[in-house]
Amino acid sequence: MIAITLDNFQQVVVEESKNKLVLVSFWAEQVPESVELRDKLAAKLSNLSEHITFATIDCQSQGQIAQQFGIQGLPTAILLKDAQPLDGISGQQDDASIAKFLDSHLPKPEDILLSQAKAALSDNQLIEAQNIITQAYQIDNSRADIKLVLIDIYLQTGKTSEAKALLDTIMMVDQDSDYHAFLAKVELAEQAENSPEIQALERQLKATPDDINVSQQLATQYSQVNRQEDALIILFRLVQAGDEHTKERSKELFLDVLKALPDGDPLAAKFRRKLYTLMY
Repeated sequence: MIAITLDNFQQVVVEESKNKLVLVSFWAEQVPESVELRDKLAAKLSNLSEHITFATIDCQSQGQIAQQFGIQGLPTAILLKDAQPLDGISGQQDDASIAKFLDSHLPKPEDILLSQAKAALSDNQLIEAQNIITQAYQIDNSRADIKLVLIDIYLQTGKTSEAKALLDTIMMVDQDSDYHAFLAKVELAEQAENSPEIQALERQLKATPDDINVSQQLATQYSQVNRQEDALIILFRLVQAGDEHTKERSKELFLDVLKALPDGDPLAAKFRRKLYTLMY
């Protein structure tokens, strides 16, 4: 909440409103309803400063500024864009009327979540980004922009089948350059996941299921193409059943795969618990 004075008027009302909306609440101590409106607006906007700058004008001490806005009575709040009035409310307001007024100008909850997910993704916080974008997807599972962020996360975390399934739900009208780029990535990931090397190792392991060396090689190949769960299943079996020498090597590989998973990945937590149970 920014208190507007002659010193910061230009910066807040003119400059700030060029970049985002500015809501100005006019109040005076002798008009309790205006103080109430100011405080209600402040509470509603406390976590939304990214979208709306909330400012106040004390009409008693800053009467000159209030006059410039042509204020006729209190309580009053005016929404500004590019230093021009965009909308406003006046008179006593209840929570419902305030929410209706703000909702007509604020981004939808899924838009806020989408923005947060993109920021987390750009910081390589994959699990946090996935949790956030999943919330947005649960609110609106028809939006292509939300789906594409979730697809991006799926591809980065090796969930190729989930990425492909979600790509198949995107309508033709929404199949932009990002869609085609992800489609190509899915095709490459599918090829890598079933490369000739992997297929050959799978055949070898089927023929000689007790071959520890082949098992370790296949687990390593799986890990390299983001088939982390398949790799962990093989390596955990080796840690369970191998002799001391092979157990140690398998355990090293097992821990390497866990370290490669993003922080907070449920798969890592699941297999750490399994290893802990085995050891203790």
